[in-house]
Amino acid sequence: MRISDIRVRLVDKEDSKLKAVASFTIDDCFVVHDIKVIEGKDGLFISMPSKKTPDGEYKDIVHPINTETREEISNQILEAYKNAPREA
Repeated sequence: MRISDIRVRLVDKEDSKLKAVASFTIDDCFVVHDIKVIEGKDGLFISMPSKKTPDGEYKDIVHPINTETREEISNQILEAYKNAPREA
């Protein structure tokens, strides 16, 4: 798997834990939207797209199958977030 594109849209809300919403493209042929970049108590992390179930839980709609793939996606999205241009 090769991540061929990452797009980051910064969220401009001062007191929000949500810092950005990202999308990434795999091998120039499959895109995943609505990955959230969140500021947690231990630093930044990503949250995969999810939906709320009737009993109030959130379930991922898409997600990596193994730890290595999850870490690779997370690392690349967080790097793109850190390098995203910010307004002065």
